[in-house]
Amino acid sequence: MQTTRMAILCLAGTVLLAACDTPGMRSDVERQLADVNVIDETNLSSVMLTAANPNEAVDYFRRASEARPERLDLARGLAMSLVRAGKPTEAVAAWNRAMALPDSTPDDQVGLADALIRANDWTRAKEVLDGIPPTHETFDRYRLEAMVADSREQWDRADSFYEIAVGLTTRPAGVMNNWGFSKLTRGDFAGAERLFTEAITYDSSLFTAKNNLVLARGAQRRYQLPVVPMTQIERAELLHTMALSAIKQGDVSIGKGLLEEALETHPQHFEAAARSLQALDRGAIVR
Repeated sequence: MQTTRMAILCLAGTVLLAACDTPGMRSDVERQLADVNVIDETNLSSVMLTAANPNEAVDYFRRASEARPERLDLARGLAMSLVRAGKPTEAVAAWNRAMALPDSTPDDQVGLADALIRANDWTRAKEVLDGIPPTHETFDRYRLEAMVADSREQWDRADSFYEIAVGLTTRPAGVMNNWGFSKLTRGDFAGAERLFTEAITYDSSLFTAKNNLVLARGAQRRYQLPVVPMTQIERAELLHTMALSAIKQGDVSIGKGLLEEALETHPQHFEAAARSLQALDRGAIVR
Protein backbone atom coordinates (compact mmCIF):
# COMPACT_ATOMS: atom_id res chain seq x y z
CA MET A 1 0.00 0.00 0.00
CA GLN A 2 2.87 2.36 0.90
CA THR A 3 4.55 1.65 -2.45
CA THR A 4 1.31 2.33 -4.29
CA ARG A 5 0.82 5.66 -2.49
CA MET A 6 4.35 6.77 -3.36
CA ALA A 7 3.86 5.80 -6.97
CA ILE A 8 0.67 7.85 -7.15
CA LEU A 9 2.41 10.91 -5.64
CA CYS A 10 5.32 10.62 -8.05
CA LEU A 11 2.95 10.27 -10.97
CA ALA A 12 0.98 13.32 -9.86
CA GLY A 13 4.19 15.35 -9.59
CA THR A 14 5.24 14.27 -13.06
CA VAL A 15 1.88 15.26 -14.51
CA LEU A 16 2.05 18.67 -12.78
CA LEU A 17 5.54 19.35 -14.08
CA ALA A 18 4.52 18.31 -17.54
CA ALA A 19 1.51 20.59 -17.41
CA CYS A 20 3.74 23.47 -16.30
CA ASP A 21 5.80 22.93 -19.43
CA THR A 22 2.94 24.11 -21.61
CA PRO A 23 3.09 27.88 -22.33
CA GLY A 24 -0.42 28.67 -21.05
CA MET A 25 -0.03 26.72 -17.83
CA ARG A 26 3.46 28.14 -17.22
CA SER A 27 2.18 31.74 -17.42
CA ASP A 28 -0.69 30.92 -15.02
CA VAL A 29 1.71 29.43 -12.48
CA GLU A 30 4.13 32.34 -12.80
CA ARG A 31 1.26 34.77 -12.32
CA GLN A 32 0.09 32.95 -9.18
CA LEU A 33 3.64 32.86 -7.79
CA ALA A 34 3.99 36.58 -8.51
CA ASP A 35 0.78 37.25 -6.59
CA VAL A 36 2.10 35.27 -3.63
CA ASN A 37 5.38 37.22 -3.74
CA VAL A 38 3.51 40.54 -3.72
CA ILE A 39 1.52 39.43 -0.66
CA ASP A 40 4.70 38.34 1.11
CA GLU A 41 6.43 41.63 0.22
CA THR A 42 3.44 43.62 1.45
CA ASN A 43 3.51 41.85 4.80
CA LEU A 44 7.26 42.34 5.10
CA SER A 45 6.95 46.00 4.16
CA SER A 46 4.34 46.50 6.87
CA VAL A 47 6.65 44.93 9.46
CA MET A 48 9.58 47.05 8.28
CA LEU A 49 7.56 50.26 8.60
CA THR A 50 6.42 49.56 12.15
CA ALA A 51 8.60 47.10 14.03
CA ALA A 52 11.97 47.14 12.31
CA ASN A 53 14.97 49.25 13.25
CA PRO A 54 14.63 52.44 11.14
CA ASN A 55 18.04 52.04 9.50
CA GLU A 56 17.34 48.40 8.66
CA ALA A 57 14.04 49.49 7.14
CA VAL A 58 15.86 52.10 5.04
CA ASP A 59 18.25 49.44 3.73
CA TYR A 60 15.38 47.08 2.92
CA PHE A 61 13.26 49.65 1.07
CA ARG A 62 16.28 51.11 -0.75
CA ARG A 63 17.21 47.69 -2.15
CA ALA A 64 13.60 46.83 -2.94
CA SER A 65 12.81 50.14 -4.66
CA GLU A 66 16.00 49.99 -6.72
CA ALA A 67 15.00 46.53 -7.91
CA ARG A 68 11.39 47.60 -8.59
CA PRO A 69 11.46 51.37 -9.26
CA GLU A 70 7.91 51.28 -10.63
CA ARG A 71 6.47 50.18 -7.27
CA LEU A 72 4.91 53.15 -5.49
CA ASP A 73 4.50 51.27 -2.21
CA LEU A 74 8.24 50.62 -2.05
CA ALA A 75 9.07 54.24 -2.87
CA ARG A 76 6.73 55.36 -0.09
CA GLY A 77 8.24 52.84 2.29
CA LEU A 78 11.71 54.25 1.65
CA ALA A 79 10.55 57.83 2.24
CA MET A 80 8.71 56.92 5.46
CA SER A 81 11.67 54.91 6.73
CA LEU A 82 14.05 57.79 6.09
CA VAL A 83 11.79 60.03 8.17
CA ARG A 84 11.79 57.46 10.97
CA ALA A 85 15.58 57.24 10.75
CA GLY A 86 15.91 61.00 11.24
CA LYS A 87 17.09 61.71 7.69
CA PRO A 88 14.59 64.31 6.45
CA THR A 89 16.70 65.66 3.58
CA GLU A 90 17.00 62.20 2.06
CA ALA A 91 13.30 61.65 2.78
CA VAL A 92 12.45 64.74 0.71
CA ALA A 93 14.29 63.26 -2.28
CA ALA A 94 12.53 59.91 -1.75
CA TRP A 95 9.10 61.54 -1.58
CA ASN A 96 9.85 63.46 -4.77
CA ARG A 97 10.60 60.16 -6.51
CA ALA A 98 7.38 58.65 -5.15
CA MET A 99 5.35 61.62 -6.38
CA ALA A 100 6.80 61.19 -9.89
CA LEU A 101 5.15 57.77 -10.17
CA PRO A 102 1.81 57.66 -11.99
CA ASP A 103 -0.34 56.40 -9.10
CA SER A 104 0.83 58.90 -6.48
CA THR A 105 -1.87 60.57 -4.37
CA PRO A 106 -2.34 63.71 -2.25
CA ASP A 107 -1.17 61.64 0.73
CA ASP A 108 2.26 61.54 -0.92
CA GLN A 109 2.22 65.34 -1.10
CA VAL A 110 1.41 65.44 2.61
CA GLY A 111 4.33 63.11 3.24
CA LEU A 112 6.63 65.40 1.26
CA ALA A 113 5.41 68.45 3.17
CA ASP A 114 6.09 66.66 6.46
CA ALA A 115 9.65 65.81 5.39
CA LEU A 116 10.23 69.40 4.24
CA ILE A 117 9.14 70.74 7.64
CA ARG A 118 11.48 68.30 9.35
CA ALA A 119 14.24 69.56 7.05
CA ASN A 120 13.34 73.15 8.08
CA ASP A 121 12.25 74.10 4.56
CA TRP A 122 9.03 75.86 5.58
CA THR A 123 8.63 77.85 2.36
CA ARG A 124 8.68 74.78 0.15
CA ALA A 125 6.42 72.93 2.61
CA LYS A 126 3.80 75.66 2.24
CA GLU A 127 4.03 75.48 -1.55
CA VAL A 128 3.44 71.72 -1.45
CA LEU A 129 0.49 72.06 0.96
CA ASP A 130 -1.03 74.80 -1.19
CA GLY A 131 -0.95 72.38 -4.13
CA ILE A 132 -3.05 69.74 -2.34
CA PRO A 133 -6.72 69.69 -3.43
CA PRO A 134 -9.01 71.28 -0.81
CA THR A 135 -11.14 68.14 -0.86
CA HIS A 136 -8.25 66.15 0.67
CA GLU A 137 -9.22 66.63 4.30
CA THR A 138 -7.03 64.50 6.56
CA PHE A 139 -5.60 64.86 10.04
CA ASP A 140 -2.00 64.92 8.83
CA ARG A 141 -2.72 67.56 6.21
CA TYR A 142 -4.36 69.96 8.70
CA ARG A 143 -1.76 69.25 11.39
CA LEU A 144 0.95 70.39 8.97
CA GLU A 145 -1.13 73.35 7.77
CA ALA A 146 -1.37 74.49 11.40
CA MET A 147 2.38 74.18 11.92
CA VAL A 148 3.13 76.18 8.78
CA ALA A 149 0.66 78.88 9.82
CA ASP A 150 2.39 78.98 13.22
CA SER A 151 5.77 79.48 11.59
CA ARG A 152 4.35 82.51 9.74
CA GLU A 153 2.65 83.86 12.92
CA GLN A 154 -0.75 83.58 11.26
CA TRP A 155 -2.40 82.82 14.57
CA ASP A 156 -6.07 82.79 13.54
CA ARG A 157 -5.27 80.51 10.62
CA ALA A 158 -3.21 78.23 12.87
CA ASP A 159 -6.02 77.99 15.44
CA SER A 160 -8.49 77.08 12.71
CA PHE A 161 -6.28 74.31 11.34
CA TYR A 162 -5.47 72.96 14.81
CA GLU A 163 -9.17 72.79 15.62
CA ILE A 164 -9.93 70.90 12.40
CA ALA A 165 -7.04 68.49 13.00
CA VAL A 166 -8.24 67.72 16.54
CA GLY A 167 -11.65 66.83 15.14
CA LEU A 168 -10.17 64.39 12.63
CA THR A 169 -8.36 62.06 15.05
CA THR A 170 -9.18 59.86 18.02
CA ARG A 171 -5.66 60.49 19.41
CA PRO A 172 -5.38 64.28 19.60
CA ALA A 173 -2.86 64.54 22.46
CA GLY A 174 0.14 65.34 20.25
CA VAL A 175 -1.57 68.01 18.17
CA MET A 176 -3.11 69.55 21.30
CA ASN A 177 0.37 69.77 22.79
CA ASN A 178 1.59 71.54 19.61
CA TRP A 179 -1.39 73.88 19.73
CA GLY A 180 -0.71 74.62 23.38
CA PHE A 181 2.93 75.39 22.64
CA SER A 182 1.77 77.77 19.92
CA LYS A 183 -0.38 79.57 22.49
CA LEU A 184 2.57 79.60 24.92
CA THR A 185 4.85 81.34 22.40
CA ARG A 186 2.15 83.96 21.77
CA GLY A 187 1.86 84.74 25.47
CA ASP A 188 -1.61 83.22 25.85
CA PHE A 189 -0.60 81.29 28.96
CA ALA A 190 -4.11 80.48 30.15
CA GLY A 191 -5.07 79.13 26.74
CA ALA A 192 -1.87 77.10 26.61
CA GLU A 193 -2.54 75.66 30.08
CA ARG A 194 -6.00 74.54 29.04
CA LEU A 195 -4.71 72.77 25.93
CA PHE A 196 -1.82 71.04 27.73
CA THR A 197 -4.20 69.83 30.42
CA GLU A 198 -6.59 68.45 27.81
CA ALA A 199 -3.74 66.76 25.95
CA ILE A 200 -2.77 64.91 29.13
CA THR A 201 -6.33 63.66 29.58
CA TYR A 202 -5.96 61.90 26.23
CA ASP A 203 -2.43 60.61 26.88
CA SER A 204 -1.25 60.65 30.50
CA SER A 205 2.20 59.39 29.44
CA LEU A 206 2.96 62.48 27.35
CA PHE A 207 5.67 64.07 29.48
CA THR A 208 6.28 66.90 27.02
CA ALA A 209 2.74 68.15 27.63
CA LYS A 210 3.26 67.91 31.41
CA ASN A 211 6.47 69.92 31.19
CA ASN A 212 4.84 72.50 28.93
CA LEU A 213 1.91 72.72 31.36
CA VAL A 214 4.33 73.57 34.17
CA LEU A 215 5.91 76.26 31.96
CA ALA A 216 2.48 77.77 31.26
CA ARG A 217 1.63 77.83 34.96
CA GLY A 218 5.05 79.21 35.86
CA ALA A 219 4.64 82.01 33.32
CA GLN A 220 1.54 83.02 35.31
CA ARG A 221 3.54 82.81 38.57
CA ARG A 222 1.50 79.81 39.67
CA TYR A 223 4.19 77.68 41.20
CA GLN A 224 2.17 74.67 42.35
CA LEU A 225 2.44 71.49 40.31
CA PRO A 226 -0.74 70.63 38.38
CA VAL A 227 -2.86 67.70 39.48
CA VAL A 228 -2.02 65.26 36.69
CA PRO A 229 -0.71 61.66 36.70
CA MET A 230 3.05 61.61 37.20
CA THR A 231 5.75 59.25 38.42
CA GLN A 232 8.13 60.20 41.21
CA ILE A 233 10.88 60.91 38.67
CA GLU A 234 8.52 63.01 36.58
CA ARG A 235 7.48 64.94 39.68
CA ALA A 236 11.12 65.76 40.43
CA GLU A 237 11.75 66.86 36.85
CA LEU A 238 8.63 69.03 36.81
CA LEU A 239 9.65 70.65 40.09
CA HIS A 240 12.99 71.44 38.46
CA THR A 241 11.25 73.03 35.46
CA MET A 242 9.01 75.05 37.79
CA ALA A 243 12.02 76.19 39.79
CA LEU A 244 13.83 77.49 36.71
CA SER A 245 10.68 79.30 35.61
CA ALA A 246 10.40 81.00 39.01
CA ILE A 247 14.06 82.01 39.08
CA LYS A 248 13.95 83.50 35.56
CA GLN A 249 11.01 85.66 36.63
CA GLY A 250 12.88 86.93 39.67
CA ASP A 251 11.18 84.74 42.27
CA VAL A 252 14.51 83.37 43.44
CA SER A 253 13.58 82.20 46.93
CA ILE A 254 10.63 80.24 45.58
CA GLY A 255 12.83 78.74 42.88
CA LYS A 256 15.44 77.69 45.43
CA GLY A 257 12.81 75.95 47.52
CA LEU A 258 11.51 74.12 44.45
CA LEU A 259 15.03 72.98 43.55
CA GLU A 260 15.53 71.59 47.05
CA GLU A 261 12.18 69.81 46.82
CA ALA A 262 13.15 68.36 43.42
CA LEU A 263 16.36 66.95 44.93
CA GLU A 264 14.45 65.41 47.82
CA THR A 265 11.76 63.97 45.54
CA HIS A 266 13.97 62.24 42.97
CA PRO A 267 14.62 58.58 43.89
CA GLN A 268 18.22 58.85 42.67
CA HIS A 269 20.75 61.66 42.58
CA PHE A 270 19.24 64.45 40.46
CA GLU A 271 22.32 65.94 38.80
CA ALA A 272 20.55 68.67 36.84
CA ALA A 273 18.77 70.03 39.92
CA ALA A 274 21.97 69.81 41.96
CA ARG A 275 23.87 71.84 39.36
CA SER A 276 21.11 74.43 39.22
CA LEU A 277 21.12 74.81 43.00
CA GLN A 278 24.91 75.15 43.09
CA ALA A 279 24.79 77.79 40.35
CA LEU A 280 22.12 79.67 42.28
CA ASP A 281 24.18 79.58 45.48
CA ARG A 282 27.16 81.00 43.54
CA GLY A 283 25.00 83.77 42.20
CA ALA A 284 25.22 82.48 38.64
CA ILE A 285 22.31 82.62 36.23
CA VAL A 286 20.42 79.32 36.09
CA ARG A 287 19.50 78.21 32.60
